[in-house]
Formats: sequence, structure tokens, C-alpha cells
Amino acid sequence: MQQTIKHKKKSVINYNKWGYYFVAPFFIVYIVFSLIPLLSTFYYSFFEYYYHQVRGEIGPNFAWFLNYKALFADGLFFKYLGNTVIIWIIGFVPQIVVSLLLALWFTSTRLKIKGQGFFKTVMYMPNLVMASAFSFIFMQLFSNTGAITKLLTDGGIIGETFSFVDRVWPTRGLIALMNFIMWFGNTTILLMAGIMGIDDTVIESAQVDGANSLQVFYRIILPLLKPILLFVFVTSLVGGVQMFDIPHIFTRTNGGPLQSARTVIMYINGLLGPSKQIGLAGAASVILFMITVSISMILFFIMNKEELEEIKLERQRRKEMKASWK
Repeated sequence: MQQTIKHKKKSVINYNKWGYYFVAPFFIVYIVFSLIPLLSTFYYSFFEYYYHQVRGEIGPNFAWFLNYKALFADGLFFKYLGNTVIIWIIGFVPQIVVSLLLALWFTSTRLKIKGQGFFKTVMYMPNLVMASAFSFIFMQLFSNTGAITKLLTDGGIIGETFSFVDRVWPTRGLIALMNFIMWFGNTTILLMAGIMGIDDTVIESAQVDGANSLQVFYRIILPLLKPILLFVFVTSLVGGVQMFDIPHIFTRTNGGPLQSARTVIMYINGLLGPSKQIGLAGAASVILFMITVSISMILFFIMNKEELEEIKLERQRRKEMKASWK
């Protein structure tokens, strides 16, 4: 009897061992390409480390918070962070609105739209196009002699001297439009999956009780979509603050008029240029990381406020029950 138990335990251990082998590649890749670079970024942010044209490589010399003080004193980091946030908001607000409307439309049991697979494919296809290709296409369409610029000029909609790429808000708007076109299909599919996961009987019961479409949306669908919406918000936020390729190519690496489309990642990339200011770039990356984490945590607590309160009340009840037993 004891031998059979030992044999079973041994087989279970061997089986679990193979599970660890399968998961090991993920952890190895994560540690080598994500965790170690992240820790090294934190490390070098406290060092004076750059390349001087005359004296050559300087550092690394421990400098405490000197790099952080330089960023706050200079103000360029926060200026470009503001540009990034503005462009992200301009693109994300219509993205979430349009994606939610399309998701509701395609999952409606009343409309019963046919060919949903075809529409999903068409909507997702822009996400497969490289950002550089989008940037070059929009550069050609909206340049001073571009097709759309010429069409609007000939139609008298805009003035003859109007230039999209030489003005602040048109440049920001076009970058936001490119991000919208690339990502609204992916967001739509995610929201459709969330809506399709809602039990139909819940919606039908509300309709039987007299709830109209708006009440069903605000009282049932929207609250149950909170986890998906939180995921969309956080992933879009992370992607937004890491915006680089589209504005970099579209503005020909110069950040557009008055540096209005220069993003924070373009600024960090510039620090790692010829001067190789590794310490300053590391400090900028750490600040950006902390801002992103803070906003993500705030969104998490806002979106899950009710659930967190219920967990808190449940813990309080358990403590009271344990106290009463004693």
C-alpha cells in the first residue's frame, strides 16, 4: 500500500516537473529582456553617465538624484509628456466610443447582422499594417502637394496656403487619426468578446421588466464590461505613452511645428543619440514608468471600487465573527 502511494506521489512530481519545463522559457525571456533591463534602467538613473565630444565617455559616477533634478529643472520631459497625452486623448476618446458602438451593433440580437467574421477581419486588418507605412501614406496624402490637401484646396474647403504638416493641431490630429485607424478594430473585437460573454437571460429579463435599450446598456452591459474596459484603458495608456514610430516618421524626426508632436519616447530616444546620456534617459524612463503605474492603479481602483468595498466588508464581517467566537 505504501509503495503504491509513493509511486503515485513520484508520478505527480514528475508530471509537475514537465509543467515547470514548459513555463521556464517564458520566465527566462522575461528576466533577460524585461526584468534585467528594467532594473538596469533604475540603476543607471542614479549615475552621471554620458559621452562628451572632447573628454569622451564620462562615468558612470554615482550622482544621487542629479538626473531627476535636471529633468524637473529643464521642463522638456513634461512638455513632451503633455504632447503625448494630448495626442493619446484625441485618438483614444473616439476610438473607445466608435468601438463600443460597433461592438453593440454587431452583437445585437435584434439586428442579427450577417457576415460578422468578414467585418471583424476588415476592422482588424489596419492593425496588421506597419506604423511606418501608415506614416508615409499620410505624409503623401496631407503634404502641401498631397492628394487630399489638393482636393480640399480645389474644393474651396481650405485656403490655398493651408498645410496640414506645418500646423500644430492638424499634425496632432493626423497622428491621432492614424492611431485610431490602427487600433479601433482590435478594441472593437475585445469589447464584442466582453458583450458576448454576458448571459442573454439577464438582458432578456431586464427587457421583460420594461427596461429600454439605454437602461440595458447603462445598468447591465456597461457594469459587466468593466474588466474589459479596464484592460483596454490600461493597454491603450501604455501604448500611448510609448508612442514613437508614427510621430517620429510623420514629422520627419523633428517633432513637427513648435515641437508639438514630439513625444516623450522621442525625447528619450534623442537623449540616447550622439551624446548617449544614459543616466538622464534612465531617469526619464523611470519617471515615465512611475506615472504609468500610478495612472493604471488609479484606473483599477476607480473601475473596481464596488468590488473592493465588498471585499473590505466581507473581511470585516469575518473579523467580527471570529471575535464573537472568542
